[in-house]
Amino acid sequence: MAECKYRILRIINRFNLGGPTYNVTYLTRYLAPEFETMLVGGMKEESEAASDFILEQNGLKPIIIPEMRRSINPMNDIKAYYHIKKLIKEFNPHIVHTHAAKSGALGRMAAFSCNVPITLHTFHGHVFHSYFGNVQTSVYKNIERYLAKRTTALVAISEKQKHELADIHHIASPNKFHIVPLGFDLERFWTNKEVKRKQFRVQYCIADNEIAIGIIGRLVPVKNHKLFLKAFHQAKAQTKVKIKAFIIGDGELKEELMNYCKEIGLSYTSRHGLHPDFDVFFTSWIKEADVANAGMDIVALSSLNEGTPVSLIEAQAAGKPIVSTQVGGIENVVMPGETALLSAVNDVNAYTENLVKLCNDSTLRAKMSEKGKGFVMERFHYSALVKNMRTLYLKLLEGKHL
Repeated sequence: MAECKYRILRIINRFNLGGPTYNVTYLTRYLAPEFETMLVGGMKEESEAASDFILEQNGLKPIIIPEMRRSINPMNDIKAYYHIKKLIKEFNPHIVHTHAAKSGALGRMAAFSCNVPITLHTFHGHVFHSYFGNVQTSVYKNIERYLAKRTTALVAISEKQKHELADIHHIASPNKFHIVPLGFDLERFWTNKEVKRKQFRVQYCIADNEIAIGIIGRLVPVKNHKLFLKAFHQAKAQTKVKIKAFIIGDGELKEELMNYCKEIGLSYTSRHGLHPDFDVFFTSWIKEADVANAGMDIVALSSLNEGTPVSLIEAQAAGKPIVSTQVGGIENVVMPGETALLSAVNDVNAYTENLVKLCNDSTLRAKMSEKGKGFVMERFHYSALVKNMRTLYLKLLEGKHL
């Protein structure tokens, strides 16, 4: 067996359920033994789904920094910074690779201070619109520009994201960015699909002739769930069959979204067990994403901003057509008009029209389903992620003569 040649300290904001966690997991596991990785992360929010099972399934035990949290807290952030510096001095990495904003700031500052030969940062999204006000956004941009100047290389996960970061927000020049799409274990979304579909639809009493529409993600403002709910409400009167909505996820807006359902006349439930007579089902997080996707007929997204939405990649792997807003990197992870019907942000009428079109046309759903699987398997399997990142690492190491 080959021996370790290089050491990487890989730092992620937190191990919540989502693309960044899968990304760091597959890189840590499949770049070994050539690259020895120390995997480090902060604490997830209480409302976020735990991703411990992803790490355990891949035989990984990360180091958790309790003080590194999503929110800004000067005392905690300083403690996390010094904790990272201590790890760097102990591990002596050739590369510090950070993922997402908080760990990207603290991890790179610690790496600069310790004279680590190579620093690399992956943007899994950005907060430069639809998150904060103008003043706060300007501050974050300036911080990122400062960090980018001192960082060896930057990774964008799509062409669209690179364009936004380099050409619109001017975080760094385009030649400093390398495009490395995310990678996932997608086979599980296709295998035993009919068994999984029956399992989910029996659990939620979904009849064969009913259309289940799922939207998967945190219940937070940027995900814009109210657009989805309003469009779903309008679509109900225009579809030939009964439709049901499944809000899969959890977060700070759960109660507000339930009240919104009541306000616009949608019946809803958040109870587990058999309950067939509701419009909207708040399921909280579902650990078996492959089972949930199998049970759906359509997968939706209504975000104001996105990096590389994992739910849409997984939906296509499961052969599900998509209705989504056209924001961020979405157009890089779907085939517009072929695997997904897209509309402008907050255009509720166009969004409704797309929902109705898919609900009423089973032939169109089947056609889009077939195209989606091949599209994502070629572009977003974890083997491509590992190959591309290894090539980038070796190029940077060669440039430093390490």
